[in-house]
Amino acid sequence: MRGVFWFILLFAVAVLAATTLGANDGIVTVAWRGWRADLSLNLLVVLLVVAYLALAALLRGLEALLKLPQRASEWRRLQRERAAHRGLREALIELNAARYGRARKAAEHTLAILDESMEDVPDAVNLAVAARLVVADSVHRLQDRERRDLLLEQTLTQADAAGLRVAADGARLKAAEWALDDRDAERALKWLEALPPGVARRTQALRLRLRATRLARQPLEALHTARMLAKHQAFTADAARGLLRSLASQVLDAAHDIEQLRQQWQALDGADRRDPHVAAHAARCAARMGAAADARLWLRPFWERIADLLPDDRAPIALTLGEVLEGVGPDWLPPTERALHDLPQDSAVAAAGGILLAMRELWGKAVRPLEQAARATDLDPHLRRRAWQLLSEAARGAGDTERAQSCEAQARALY
Repeated sequence: MRGVFWFILLFAVAVLAATTLGANDGIVTVAWRGWRADLSLNLLVVLLVVAYLALAALLRGLEALLKLPQRASEWRRLQRERAAHRGLREALIELNAARYGRARKAAEHTLAILDESMEDVPDAVNLAVAARLVVADSVHRLQDRERRDLLLEQTLTQADAAGLRVAADGARLKAAEWALDDRDAERALKWLEALPPGVARRTQALRLRLRATRLARQPLEALHTARMLAKHQAFTADAARGLLRSLASQVLDAAHDIEQLRQQWQALDGADRRDPHVAAHAARCAARMGAAADARLWLRPFWERIADLLPDDRAPIALTLGEVLEGVGPDWLPPTERALHDLPQDSAVAAAGGILLAMRELWGKAVRPLEQAARATDLDPHLRRRAWQLLSEAARGAGDTERAQSCEAQARALY
């Protein structure tokens, strides 16, 4: 398109010259020191144009010649800048390829270039911080912790002095990650505490905090962090559920007596206390401490709506309840009868219901669910053995000695 415009302009100039200069018969006389020259007006115009163009070309050439040192300096600066960027790119590529020695050399070459021309390279401080972090990461992988810590200190000093908050935050995150690689949870948490609140809530920072708290055996802090990560959708739903249950169980296992267990239970998030698996684990911990009443208290909300739970959630509630029924009160009978009515084919519910009815000496109602539980091969042998023993006791109470002996034999076979 530009060629077309230039062609049209040239055509217009040619037409203008032909119309104005073609019939121009003017003469210009130039006299100087006895010399005289007669020139046509057209020739004078052409000479003036040529002289103007020659003078303009001469001035531009002179200007280019005078600016040659400056252009050479700019060219050298540009070459250094390109070399610094090229070295940093190469270092990052080698680092990601796990070629740590080459990554270190490439980053050190970049630092050498920047040290010589810090004022000439735009954004040189950012490049230097990034290159120094690559060197530090490389020597960390090569187990040179002393040099790594020195480089980290230099990086933070340079970044803080230049006001590079993002670079400084990145260095602190890297420091926390390196501390975790060294299995030093205390130092990792120290670096994470030094982060601004906004940075500390980022997914990577939370992942590092989760690793650090688990390494430091702080399950409650790890649980809170894992819940925040779950809200950030850092895990799949199944992975998050399993991790939260595992951490909640660790919180409960850390209790040494029933009072401490109660405190740990209350310290859990409401979502954790509403998880059947967590509640069943808490009940088992209470049972081991001889606090069956506390165990039943935590299981009661789930038992009252046992039919609404999924099969995978019903089993731990029912099986745990079957182990903590010593001294159960009559207020448990209505929800138990309702559960047996709503879930007649569930062997775990049958075991818990049968044992509960037997504890209340309601043998007539207890026999059928106990027989169902005793013959359920998918149940824990301990519960099946308990069911056979209770059936034997019921048979002796009814005067059926042969039936009682048969049930006792079945119970012994499960040892």
